[in-house]
Amino acid sequence: MQIHLVAVGSHGDVLPILALGVELIRRGHGVVLAAPVPFEGLARRAGVPFHGLGTRDTYEQAMREPDLWHPRRGVGTLFGGLSDLTEQTYHWLAQQHRRLREGLVVASSLSLGARIAQEKLGLNVITVHAMPLLVESRHAAPLLPGLGLAGLMPSRVRHWLGRGADRYIIGPAALPPLNALRARLDLGPVRRLRYWWNSPSRVLLMFPDWFAAPQPDWLPQAVQTGFPIVDRLGDAQALSPALESMLAEGSPPLVFTYGSAMRKAQRFFSTAVSLCEYMGRRGILLSPQDGQIPPDLPKGVIHVPYAPLSVLLPRSAALIHHGGIGTVAQALAAGTPQLIVPVAFDHFDEAERVRRLGLGASLSRRRFTPARAARRLDSLLASPVVARRCRQVRERMAGEDGVSSACDRIEAMITG
Repeated sequence: MQIHLVAVGSHGDVLPILALGVELIRRGHGVVLAAPVPFEGLARRAGVPFHGLGTRDTYEQAMREPDLWHPRRGVGTLFGGLSDLTEQTYHWLAQQHRRLREGLVVASSLSLGARIAQEKLGLNVITVHAMPLLVESRHAAPLLPGLGLAGLMPSRVRHWLGRGADRYIIGPAALPPLNALRARLDLGPVRRLRYWWNSPSRVLLMFPDWFAAPQPDWLPQAVQTGFPIVDRLGDAQALSPALESMLAEGSPPLVFTYGSAMRKAQRFFSTAVSLCEYMGRRGILLSPQDGQIPPDLPKGVIHVPYAPLSVLLPRSAALIHHGGIGTVAQALAAGTPQLIVPVAFDHFDEAERVRRLGLGASLSRRRFTPARAARRLDSLLASPVVARRCRQVRERMAGEDGVSSACDRIEAMITG
């Protein structure tokens, strides 16, 4: 069976779809992935045929957009920059129309061109959501970014605020170019993006029910699988000699990362260095981009561009990070306590879920100082309750395979 995969966004959007591609190829299916051009090398190393969307320059420009990482303005900035990739995705699928008559398209949340192709060309499309924030519910509305007291609000109020964001933030940014393309294709306008972007055929939710419990008002075509653990796809699968040497020399270090797409993490890493000195702990700073790490690191603190978290975290004391769902899942699978310093998008919602499960804590960016962070980390690392819950989740995730489960659902769509 020919399966076309589409993933639009950063690593957190692309890697789960790429992981599906690797598994589907292993099962004997023909697969090709369309994603932003910078992911071509990763896809090739993972053995997945690739079609590039956009250019490296446009991707880097989007990642450097200042408002992208603002808790409130980031959502509008993100959706406002999707129009070119949406049109490219549609035309690519239209060119493949004949091959896809008996095939299937599996598309990430932001792959809006796949939904247009589904309506215009009658393609069989599955939407994949990798984070609970993207699933609407009056009963258990997710925590929206940029609202400091949202966790104290009733769910129905958070849901109402989310509908307001649709009308006043997401809609004005996303719908004009989307509907202009639809008009050229003789399709009617979309009124509300966060409802329309769900395929009416099948929606896969790649997070387990113990992390986000299913709700009675979720879409009837939505099914949960589990977290995709994807940090080793196509990249180095072992720690560098320098990192191995450091880990062998002393106590488990603190690990810091602010995500692969973040370009504004200088303050975070500067505080990370001060935090290590304040606590008398060793530290590992993970950042693939230049210019984010302080130039002169103290003894016991090192910078590495990349390390597979599934290998590193079991040998670490705690993970301090931005709250991206992929990073959260890696820490859960390793049984590692987390301190989340959220930035935008789903980060605040993931931080609240981790806190409720007793697996970590959070601090706002403004309150992320060495003294405050040290108190939170000391509390986490000294807690037998946190240790027990982290161990329980690690054991539970050892028996789960979100990628395999999602592929089972995809194959069921093929044979159903």
